[in-house]
Formats: sequence, structure tokens, C-alpha cells
Amino acid sequence: MIGALRGTLLEVETETVIVLDVAGVGYRVTVTPQTASDIAAAGEAALSISTQVREDAIVLFGFMNANQRRAFDLLLGAHGVGPNLAMAILSQLSVEALADAVSTAAVTTLCTVPGVGKKTAERLVVDLREKFSGFGGLPTPRPLEPRSDSAELRDALESLGFTAAEVARGIEDADPELSLDAQIRSALKRIASRS
Repeated sequence: MIGALRGTLLEVETETVIVLDVAGVGYRVTVTPQTASDIAAAGEAALSISTQVREDAIVLFGFMNANQRRAFDLLLGAHGVGPNLAMAILSQLSVEALADAVSTAAVTTLCTVPGVGKKTAERLVVDLREKFSGFGGLPTPRPLEPRSDSAELRDALESLGFTAAEVARGIEDADPELSLDAQIRSALKRIASRS
């Protein structure tokens, strides 16, 4: 999976799609309108990338920093939020404003995003409130903790290319008594049964 790209701007295809030349290869990257504007002005960019694999395409979503990419990935973990809606949210709200809206249950702020109604906004608050707790202003450093079995299972599923939502389904109800291999097999069954 592609995690980052650094290169020069070849083309602005649309308000939200650019082509970035990285060592002679042109990558189509979906970005927010503000990011596209910033890159057009600078002529080059270093982007943090979230790679989304669909049945018919591999789509790269680019962000100016890792915090924006992390927010995008967390949004994909919310019920009913796909990449296009996640990008619409990040086009309308900064990461800090989004984190504040989710943590304070500011449904009206979330509803300012085109495509987000009251029910979707309420669902975002429920699904993401805890996950966005580290996003206020600058990210707060977290103390190092011993690796848990669930963290190892999460890493294993992420390395297999599953989305944040699929990983969450996979680790749900994981049996810590099982070996990691057995937990992975069980998680794969849970993911497949809900696809």
C-alpha cells in the first residue's frame, strides 16, 4: 500500500483530483479543494496517502499531513461513511474543528457539511467520540504501553489491507485465549460474514 508521495504537480484534473509526478510516474490523487489549490500554487507536494482498494479501482487520497489522513481513516470507520463523504467532511471542517464537533456532540456543526444530515451527524458522534479524543489542537503524545494481543491482531489485519471498519469488525469479540494465528482466522471469518 502507498503511504506517502513526494513529487511535482503534473496536472490539476478537477477541483479535487491532481496528478503528481513521482520519479517519472504520474499518480492520480484525490484531495480536498484547499489541498489542490495549495499544491497548484507551490507546484510540488509531499502528501500523506490513504490507499483505498475497491473491486474496480485503487484510489489514492492525499493529505497535507498525517493528522488529516488519520482523521480520514477514522471517518471511514463510522457507519455509513465512505471515502467521498469523508473527503467532503474534511473539505468543510479542519481536523481540529471536526474533533471538537465530535467530542462536544455539535450536531449542527457537522450538519453544515453537504451530505450530512442530522441522523448521520448523530451517528458520527456515537461512532467517533472516543476515537477523536486525541485530536484537540496538537495531538497529545500517548505513553508507550505494552503490546496487547488485540493490538497485534489489529496490526495483522491492517497489514492485510483491510479498511478501518473491517479491522474493527475483525477484532470485535476476539478471544484473547486463542493464539494470534487462530485469532486472525476467526477475525477473517467475522469480516467475511458481514461483507
